[in-house]
Amino acid sequence: MQRPREIIDRGDLTLRRWRADRDFEPLSRVIGESLDHLRPWMPWVAHHSAATTRAFLAGCDPKWRAGEAYNYAIVADGELVGSCSMYRSGDTRGMFMGYWLHPAATGRGLATRAAEAMAAEAFTLPGVDYLEIVHDLANTASGAVPRRLGFTEVGRERAIPPGAPSDSGVDVVWRLTRDAGS
Repeated sequence: MQRPREIIDRGDLTLRRWRADRDFEPLSRVIGESLDHLRPWMPWVAHHSAATTRAFLAGCDPKWRAGEAYNYAIVADGELVGSCSMYRSGDTRGMFMGYWLHPAATGRGLATRAAEAMAAEAFTLPGVDYLEIVHDLANTASGAVPRRLGFTEVGRERAIPPGAPSDSGVDVVWRLTRDAGS
């Protein structure tokens, strides 16, 4: 099975595969510093703990090996600033992408550059015909990323119940196809 590269180097921005044996402390620190920033949009923040961080990292390697999910640390100028992932959807031809940043890293185009790097990498994998990004309608910052990258809005769906405190309850679905992304 072909997998994406473990390190995607874009000069001052690097995506690197998460490792349970070395990333617990830095990930815990970045999440802890980002809780207030992430809480409005990320449902998992409500249940965040050291145990959930350890479980996330422990699950990264088996999911990577199985081809289910490819989770990356986002490193900018040598500093861990967030996380991004691409993972299989119900349709084996597609993958979903997600991302979050430390609040000090926002407004610099890092989420867009990370998503762009992941999209390019995803389309090197056989059988990946499209990528989707889903975000809450009220989360305009997350919505700016797919718009900048040429994704097409393909739908709006009711999220029942809304997943995070600031969610409107409407998910916006964006899609980029292999032909459009090449």
